Amino acid sequence: MVAKLLTTTVAAPGFMGLNTQDSSVSLEAGYATVANNCVIDKFGRIGARKGWLPSHATNNDLGEANVKTIAELIDNSGNSYIIAAGNNKLFKLVGTTLSQISYGGGTAPTITDDNWQMAPLNGCLYMYQAGHTPLVFDPAVSTTTYKRVSEKTGYLGTVQSNNCVISAYGRTWSANNTSVKSTVQFSDLLSGHVLSTGTSGTLDVSQVWPNGADEIIALAAHNNFLIIFGRRQILVYSNANDPNNITLSDALTGIGCVARDSVVTTGGDVIFLSDSGVRSLMRTIQEKSAPMRDLSANVRDDLVLEISLEDADEIKAVYSDKEAFYLLSLPARQLVYCFDMRAPLPNGANRVTTWDGLVPTALKYTRSKELLFGKAGYIGYYTGYKDNANSYLMRYFTNYFDFQSPTVIKLMKKVGVTVIGGQGYPVTLKFGFDYSDILNSRQFGLANAAIAEYNIAEYNIAEYGGTAFDNKIINIGGSGKVIQLGFETNVFNKSISIQKLDVYVKTGKTR
Repeated sequence: MVAKLLTTTVAAPGFMGLNTQDSSVSLEAGYATVANNCVIDKFGRIGARKGWLPSHATNNDLGEANVKTIAELIDNSGNSYIIAAGNNKLFKLVGTTLSQISYGGGTAPTITDDNWQMAPLNGCLYMYQAGHTPLVFDPAVSTTTYKRVSEKTGYLGTVQSNNCVISAYGRTWSANNTSVKSTVQFSDLLSGHVLSTGTSGTLDVSQVWPNGADEIIALAAHNNFLIIFGRRQILVYSNANDPNNITLSDALTGIGCVARDSVVTTGGDVIFLSDSGVRSLMRTIQEKSAPMRDLSANVRDDLVLEISLEDADEIKAVYSDKEAFYLLSLPARQLVYCFDMRAPLPNGANRVTTWDGLVPTALKYTRSKELLFGKAGYIGYYTGYKDNANSYLMRYFTNYFDFQSPTVIKLMKKVGVTVIGGQGYPVTLKFGFDYSDILNSRQFGLANAAIAEYNIAEYNIAEYGGTAFDNKIINIGGSGKVIQLGFETNVFNKSISIQKLDVYVKTGKTR
């Protein structure tokens, strides 16, 4: 008797993102075991991430050094200035021109690293970094030079050489210098250089940590709260808009922040990197009994291992509401974790993919909704589908599936692959059986021409430049009780997204 032909469809492949945490034997359909150089698009499909292009020509002062900090200053006239740090220098990007900002005085301060944190306030940009004199860029005085904060006209008090700084509630807040790890210094209203009169002052939290001594790693502000991240604890102060009445509102123990530049506000939340993964803070504050949400629960062990091998000072993060993702870049590990922020999964985690071909050393989301990347020798834009004229490899692998018959041998016959975009791309379809690392492969090419009949709005393909569905049927062989499929293609100048995979098998003996 002829064996029955069975089919299964993997619709919206990988729409639940990467899962390396749960056992591959029992992984739920919809998860991916590999999702590299991918994003989850707004229609729930897995597709290629965008690439990057330089925003300027080669700059001799920057050379091939990494850009490690990017900030945006909006002055009091509404003008935007992109300020960056690299090669122990400061730079300004205007249009397509990158130029060095020089010191506007006598003996220049010594700069030995580029991990500044920069905070805009009242038309000025204040810059802090451990072991360095705080600096200020004031375009109302000069658009081509910077000075020490202590040299700004009207300076009062003693500015601390702190490592972290934010601008919130009309003043700067800074903390963590080499000798004082638990004091926050805040400026007078609208005057980041006035630190001893008016409503300026300090906040000593050394006796406030609920679980013993700690050090301040990062600061954040949200909804009239000042959030002080220790390495192992978090303090939340209310009434931060009025320092005279600032009050300790909450203290969280057993978790802290391990990387200053991982802290990002999203509008409704504060996201940060702890030693156990990427966490959401505000839900914990608002719902006292709720556990702190772990965005990285589906990749926790892998992520924890990676951050343990990374220099915490080099870790960077950004949130883009346009792209609806939180990026966490680990430059030394040459890895980015991309968290889709549209909605959490049922287990509270967010959909996650990884990138390894595009690993920024700095990140900034601008007022004009441009996502800027720091790269070796460049500030780049997140755009297009090339990495500065180079292709990059997109990889997606399904979970293991068994057609709800785990003991029955399946004889593979063919696989249908439906994609959007990627005209002319060569594709490698990979397939394996029974959890083996040995995979077979078949190569095929996508059509070069768009198919006009599908170029309509109901298929949601306008973002793919009017390209169409391409459906390929690939004959394959082999057998096993459990099947896994993989999809690989080199992305170059065209978007591509996987719409569905159809698998055709015949059943064999039961084992």
